[in-house]
Amino acid sequence: MKKIAFVVQRYGQEVTGGSELFASLWAEKLSQYYSVEVLTTCALDYITWENHYPEGVSNINNINVRRFTVEKTRDAQKLADLTELIADKADIGTEKEWVNEQGPYCPELIEYIKTEKDQFDVFIFMTYLYYTTVYGIGEVREKAILVPTAHDEYPIYYSVYKEILSCPRALVFNTEEERVFVQNLLGNRSISGDIIGIGIDILDNAEPVMFKHKFGLNNYILYAGRVDNTKNCPELFKYFIEYKKRNTSDLKLVLMGKEFVEVPKHHDIVSLGFISDDDKNNGMAGAKLIVMPSVFESLSMVVLESMASGVPVVVNAKSDVVKGHCLKSNAGLYYDGYYEFEGCINYLLDNEDVYSAMSKNAKKYVKGNYCWDVVIDKFRRLIERA
Repeated sequence: MKKIAFVVQRYGQEVTGGSELFASLWAEKLSQYYSVEVLTTCALDYITWENHYPEGVSNINNINVRRFTVEKTRDAQKLADLTELIADKADIGTEKEWVNEQGPYCPELIEYIKTEKDQFDVFIFMTYLYYTTVYGIGEVREKAILVPTAHDEYPIYYSVYKEILSCPRALVFNTEEERVFVQNLLGNRSISGDIIGIGIDILDNAEPVMFKHKFGLNNYILYAGRVDNTKNCPELFKYFIEYKKRNTSDLKLVLMGKEFVEVPKHHDIVSLGFISDDDKNNGMAGAKLIVMPSVFESLSMVVLESMASGVPVVVNAKSDVVKGHCLKSNAGLYYDGYYEFEGCINYLLDNEDVYSAMSKNAKKYVKGNYCWDVVIDKFRRLIERA
């Protein structure tokens, strides 16, 4: 049986990030066919990279997880200074210093990859951005698969990252939009890589009434994920507060996810924090709409989970990926600016026939494109080639 290593910056049941969640889902599904081990750090918080989990090997859902200590926490001011320095005059040395500060700085993990690489047939590196990928992938490039989760943000234009994107045996893209972006970035349309994405389960047993009763909610739109600047949440708060000033209704904005940015004190904005999967699924099924304000998405599992629940989405038009989901599925609308945000919400809430059609389209889109059997079959073929 082939042995596969996932290399990911964080890993654990409390970790809710996109690429980290993808790693756990793929690892558990692929463990039916391969011996799978996860190589990761002891960090839980991606802002500081402080060590949280004990070093060593543990088992999570029948997957061996090998953790290594992060040697230093992130210095936010130093990272900001280096970002400015690169903007003025980029050079590979400063870029690598930036990567070290971006973290998680974990040389022991890289040394383990270097010394134990012959134990593994394939290494799957999650996301292009972090230290663990930049320094790990060069040690095993001949049997490395990179899942870049790439989008149009300033670091991806650094020379060090263009090199990383060019060196593995294969790339795994989440969407066609991501593949086109990377190909254009590298100037190479023949780059090896498959569009695989993530599997989404259609949940027909959700209990929205239970969720509404538990949290005292009725008429609401929902945001799920990290409540963070990087997800454009402050703009969402601003838009929703303006919406409530201009529209008389009992509509609330419900937030699910850990807060990394201050949430305004507003009687119609309800932040639930980190909640159970059952509560999340029930809450999604009960929402009028799911809102995704993020500009930087390589797939957006939240949008797909919403569609799997039969709930239409309203997304930021500046993200080609989530806008692409809306165009391909005909199960959502996209906005550019406040007035389109307001218009999208009111149009869907005021037109029951359109809402019903989009709800059906949403489930159809997920079933046709994000079925687990299809996803894992694609991944297995890529692993065998690598």
